[in-house]
Parts: sequence; structure tokens; C-alpha cells
Amino acid sequence: MPTISLTAADGHRLTAYRAGPQDAPRALVVVQEIFGVNRHIRSVCDRFAAEGYAVIAPALFDRVGVGIELGYEAADVAQGRELRGRIDPGLTVLDVLAAAAALPRGVKRGIVGYCWGGTVAWHGATRTSAFAAASGWYGGGIAAAKEEQPRCPVQLHFGETDASIPMADVEAIRAAQPGVEVHVYGGGHGFGCDERGSFVEADYRLAQRRTLEFFARHL
Repeated sequence: MPTISLTAADGHRLTAYRAGPQDAPRALVVVQEIFGVNRHIRSVCDRFAAEGYAVIAPALFDRVGVGIELGYEAADVAQGRELRGRIDPGLTVLDVLAAAAALPRGVKRGIVGYCWGGTVAWHGATRTSAFAAASGWYGGGIAAAKEEQPRCPVQLHFGETDASIPMADVEAIRAAQPGVEVHVYGGGHGFGCDERGSFVEADYRLAQRRTLEFFARHL
């Protein structure tokens, strides 16, 4: 597995999955769900790499334990939430900045994240200047940070039947951020993960096409 080592600004060393050509004209940080840089996230990276991106996915769980990869059963969800809760959001920003710094020099960098990573992608857009574009898929913490101002174009994706992100939150984000591109799909949380029971292929394909088009415009 193409694993590399990164060092964050606070000295923390973490692992990351790298994919794609290192002379690519565009680059992405891919941010994990609450299940680690598992098989699904590596597959996501490989799909972007196949589109010509240099990609790095930092292992955010390395802050609390190395090599943590979870599945999608109820016990995994509970464990993932517990692990996420032990990590300061400010430290995840340092980790994605370390990943961004390891991407090829001289190219525009984007950030895309899913679930927890969707929120981290929002933080990457609002709390750093490292990215030229950000795409967040079903980030449950975005509503709480909706007043933060993005420093780059942002595209967000939500599921209409997501039990953890009510439509009231999505509408509040829209109201607070009229310049942000917000898309809503018929599925629920995790509609873009083909290893989850909530996967909706049509929603995934549309969201992925929009994400690729968005990055093509801005990177």
C-alpha cells in the first residue's frame, strides 16, 4: 500500500495514503469519514487519481492510535464517533495542512471530505488559505460553523433523508452562505459510500460528476 509519513506543524507524525501521478496538474487532499483511511477511502483516492489528480489522504485517527480502519457496522459507527470525539478539531486542520504541503509543488490544491471529513473540508476552506477549492459531502459539523467565511470556492453535498443532518441545518447553511454551492440529493447519510447500506448509486454519480466539474473549474 502506498503509505507515506507526514509531520504536522505541532510535530505530530502521521501516516497517509498517496495515489496518482506526482507530476499531476491538480492535487487533492481527501479527508476520511469516521472510519479511518480504510478500503473505501483508498478507493476514493484511487478514483480521483484515475482522473489525473495527485492525492493524499491523511490518517486523522493517528492522533489517538495508528492503523485504525473500521467497517460500517453499528459498533464501528460507535467506535468511530468515540475516536473522533477525542481529537481536537484544530489538530485535524494541522494534519490536512501537512497533507497539502506534501502534494506536488506549484499546482493548485483542493480538499474533499466525507462525513467527518466533510466538516474538516469546510474547516480547510475557512480556517486555512491552503486550498483553491473545497468540496464537503454530508459534513455534520458544518451547520455549527456556518458563520465562518470560506477563503476559497466551496461546494457542499447533503442527503435529504440524512437522519444526522436535518434539512433545517442545510437551509441554515444556505442562508448564512449564499455564495456556497449547495446540492441536496434524495439519499441519506453516506449515500456516496458503496460499502454502506445507505449507498445510492445515482446520487453518488451525480455528486461525483459535480465534484469533478467543480474542481476542474477552480484547480
